[in-house]
Amino acid sequence: MKRMKKIFSLIIINYSLLIIHSDAQLLNPKQQFTHQDTLRGSIGPEREWWDVLHYDLHVTPDYSNRSIAGQTTIQYRITRDKYSDYIQIDLQQPLKIDSIYYDTKLYINYPRKPYYNEGNVWHIPLPKAAKNSVHSIKLIYHGNPRIARNPPWDGGWIFTKDEQRRPWMTVACQGIGASVWYPCKDHQSDEPDNGATLSIDAADSLVAVGNGRLKEKKSNNNGTTTWTWEVKAPINNYDIIPYIGKYVTWHEDYDGEKGKLDCDYWVLDYDLEKAKQQFTIVKTMLKCFEFWMGPYPFYEDGYKLVETSHLGMEHQSAVAYGNKFMNGYLGRDISGTGWGKNWDYIIVHESGHEWFANNITSNDIADMWVHEGITDYTETLFVQCQYGKDAADAYTQGLRRTIRNDRPIIGPYGVNKEGSVDMYNKGNNIVHMVRQIIDDDTLFRKILRGLNETFYHKTVDSKDIENYIIKKSGKDFSKFFDQYLRTTKIPALEYKIEGDKISYRWTNCVDGFDMPVRIESPKEWLRPATEWKQIKATSELKANFLIDKNFYISVKKL
Repeated sequence: MKRMKKIFSLIIINYSLLIIHSDAQLLNPKQQFTHQDTLRGSIGPEREWWDVLHYDLHVTPDYSNRSIAGQTTIQYRITRDKYSDYIQIDLQQPLKIDSIYYDTKLYINYPRKPYYNEGNVWHIPLPKAAKNSVHSIKLIYHGNPRIARNPPWDGGWIFTKDEQRRPWMTVACQGIGASVWYPCKDHQSDEPDNGATLSIDAADSLVAVGNGRLKEKKSNNNGTTTWTWEVKAPINNYDIIPYIGKYVTWHEDYDGEKGKLDCDYWVLDYDLEKAKQQFTIVKTMLKCFEFWMGPYPFYEDGYKLVETSHLGMEHQSAVAYGNKFMNGYLGRDISGTGWGKNWDYIIVHESGHEWFANNITSNDIADMWVHEGITDYTETLFVQCQYGKDAADAYTQGLRRTIRNDRPIIGPYGVNKEGSVDMYNKGNNIVHMVRQIIDDDTLFRKILRGLNETFYHKTVDSKDIENYIIKKSGKDFSKFFDQYLRTTKIPALEYKIEGDKISYRWTNCVDGFDMPVRIESPKEWLRPATEWKQIKATSELKANFLIDKNFYISVKKL
């Protein structure tokens, strides 16, 4: 899932659909990048020598003052014999570190040096230790975190009220980063191998929900309760999220491919009945997704939907839901075909991210199409499961109306910058074309399931996904991926009819582009290249030379 603009009125809905999606925050386009961008977006010398094993977080929000106080313990393993004298910890201004503990002992008390901060980065010297040894650093911090301006797209901490004027709090931080509310190694490539623990202090009248399973609920005898949640699986920084509100819950079991999956739902008390009716889609969706992509990736941590004041986000094992218990995308169909109004977009899309984004995570956010494009295609798969293949084809084709081709889908590496918002709906069409070219749904399904098995709980580069598809399909998609992921050009199929011959070729494409396409009638394949090729022209082809609409190309008769 990073991106978009706020919907201001019905007047601009059509425009908004070109740029809105349900998750992630697309930062404002930058023509130049700063040293801060490099520190945040790359694995520099103060990051490369340590591997995060576990996060233990504790946060206490102060609703009245819009502030938080907390502590983060990072357990890590040293991965090199020789390494920097400093460790880079990310914590965004105006939050401040108060004290630091190294291996449980007080190490530095603010404002004593020698550690120093550089914008949103804190450089902390630590004692040298042996390769493969395990250590911990605990950071005590406080302050007024950045307040989300338009969550989830422009994120931060969210202090709001429900319809009955009671406090309702959470965080949305994809894109802007988890360091907007807690100190961490804020880079997608390093997920804690052994999961995370999140403790949340909340008023006794409220409920605090986190990722994974409830480990402990403890009264503090001061009007507050600490709720501690635990995640066993590796989890991305931006997925670890507290939810605080007047929640009620119910539970159901889903009999899945790996046995019983715990499904829990947390909604505001006055929304309970609406939620119970709307969330009946979950079991149907899980069955569809497990068929196509393999077992739900986090049986150990369960599946949750948690109502939020913002639209939604793919928080692992605690999916944020804010679609107002409506079908479609806040009641609308992004595809314009009608098929998207028959199901709840946020439940389907954000849950699809459990496979692509949470199970398989891109190392660099430049490759976020791996999250958003493939997850966008889970919508198409769900439509097929419910309404058939023709409906699924129509849904994907309808999404093209929102494609802008303003920038390549893959962004610049190492500077914490995504590519174009086209990673969603153009990404959907890319996966759909891969499926057409493979022309074998049994094999296509094996590839989707194989990706989730091969890269189970792992981080990847786009090239890892591309090469896996090439290897398992037996088809060279290298120029195809270069064309659609790394340029904004839509390949044009030029053709001309000359007597009893039809000549055709690719233009507006990368060198060597050779994607095959299917003719509508009769159903047969063309294999164009950038040089002219010919086929015999039947009377039917002369009269009606049509390319299968499942291919996102332009066709030009000369």
